[in-house]
Amino acid sequence: MTRHVLNPDVAGFAALAICDSLLLALNDHKILPESEIMGVLTDAAAANANAPVDVGRGELRKEVAALIQRIIDGGNSVRRT
Repeated sequence: MTRHVLNPDVAGFAALAICDSLLLALNDHKILPESEIMGVLTDAAAANANAPVDVGRGELRKEVAALIQRIIDGGNSVRRT
């Protein structure tokens, strides 16, 4: 079997797209209300913003937190009415 080296950018974008679709589906099917989805996103942003600074990862964590905050601000993961 041939193993392909996965580009981290591709993996990250795929994970983001999958999570976004899952959050939309959870909201559309009334499994999670918008407030809970926003809580999940807020918690994820805070976890990255406040994570211990690993060698070489502190800046990455800050960028992840900032991206999640932009998602929250843009309303990507919920269909707002």
